[in-house]
Amino acid sequence: MAIKISLGKLKLTGPLERFIPDQFAANGFRELPIGFRHVSRVSRLPFHHRDPFDRLLAAQALEEDLAVVSADRVFSAYGVTRIW
Repeated sequence: MAIKISLGKLKLTGPLERFIPDQFAANGFRELPIGFRHVSRVSRLPFHHRDPFDRLLAAQALEEDLAVVSADRVFSAYGVTRIW
């Protein structure tokens, strides 16, 4: 999100430093640290997507059996459930 904001591709209603904690609290979200299982899974993913951050998100979603909130349809190619 920080990268998208710095590129002007994402606008938030307030500063990222306040927006994210507020959204976590309002929606019952929790932080998911990046672990070795996630990184290892990235090495086994096909190259449907070249963006390393999105590949890591796909790997985390697969390892943790979670959905990804994204309009990017490439996540579906990995078998990841998308919301949005």
